Amino acid sequence: MKTFFFALMILSFQIQAKTVLFLGDSLTEGFQLDKEDAFPALIENNLKPKYPDLKIINGGVSGATTASGLKRLTWYVKAKPDIIVLALGSNDGLRGMNLKETEKNLSLIIEKAQSDKIQILLVGMKMPTNYGEPYRSNFEKLFKDLAKKYHLALVPFLLEGIGGNPKLNLPDGIHPNTEGHRIMAKTVQTKLEPLL
Repeated sequence: MKTFFFALMILSFQIQAKTVLFLGDSLTEGFQLDKEDAFPALIENNLKPKYPDLKIINGGVSGATTASGLKRLTWYVKAKPDIIVLALGSNDGLRGMNLKETEKNLSLIIEKAQSDKIQILLVGMKMPTNYGEPYRSNFEKLFKDLAKKYHLALVPFLLEGIGGNPKLNLPDGIHPNTEGHRIMAKTVQTKLEPLL
């Protein structure tokens, strides 16, 4: 009987063990910050007491686009993540790339993940006002459309409450500072934890 309960405990622990891959760009990487100050590490620290076997992989790379993310995904799936926090598209938008290409790349990432039984948390972005309409509105809508099409949980805007606030960003005005990453961690964790 003791052996049965011990086995049951081990099985329960294994079921709860989750690996989460954050597939993103410099915002995910934690540009110019120590890696422990980037929002994926902050989320890991926040959730570890409740999910002690949680493993976080920070797959953020400065300058990453949806195309490069698609190429990197093949390597990252070898780690067998249970969940991918998909936070790509910012650099596509800042470079004014064709939104159909961005949508195609994100769709391929999502479809590849779903075919491997990996859950996706899609993270949306917005473009600065100087990019004009209709590009800005179509860019923002792209993430909402993908979330609806593939039935995904969605963080509507990664930089909610951070974008444009000099107190929460580095001098470049683009990348969040440590306080900005704390806010991003809360924003993403709210949508991530229900998936664990």
